[in-house]
Amino acid sequence: MAVEEFQPTQVQAAPAAPPDHRQFSQPTSVVVREIIETLLLTLFIFWLVNAATGRYRVQGHSMMPTMKEGEYLIINKLSYYLDNPERGDIIVLHYPRDRTREYIKRIIGLPGDTVEIENGRVIVNGITLNEPYIADAPNYTGRWVVPEDNYFVLGDNRNNSSDSHSWAYLPRSDIVGKAWLVYWPYDEWQLVPHHEHSLN
Repeated sequence: MAVEEFQPTQVQAAPAAPPDHRQFSQPTSVVVREIIETLLLTLFIFWLVNAATGRYRVQGHSMMPTMKEGEYLIINKLSYYLDNPERGDIIVLHYPRDRTREYIKRIIGLPGDTVEIENGRVIVNGITLNEPYIADAPNYTGRWVVPEDNYFVLGDNRNNSSDSHSWAYLPRSDIVGKAWLVYWPYDEWQLVPHHEHSLN
């Protein structure tokens, strides 16, 4: 029985269509809009970061040995919108006698506290504070009752610091923010230490 051999039909492929580059291009107006949106988002993030934080350089020796001259730190400007300042907090403040100047100090007395300094000791509401962070014991004396909405602040370098023992109280409105992070020099990177003072 003879079998007819099947011959497949030869089909010639159609030439490939040239790529349509139009699908990859965008109108100029779309590109410009995306650039503007990116810039606005960048500006918003920059504004948000600057509203929430601040960068400061430590000048002088009033916070030695805790904070050294030349260190750069980041402060949290929102801390005290969410919570009240506490004893032991290290803060950046507007100097009450010249609000264009900013100092860094430690909160010692809260509103209503009685602060006494005598015989090299800092006494708050009759309790002597344990202060392992100071450079030297204070060589001055005094007694202060902190008014409402004010704070009593001292530098850790007690005998080389312009603070509440010389210019009295710090209004809460003059607190710029809470010191949070030392970021320069890079080899001294650290969270700013907080020393809690419990008067119980």
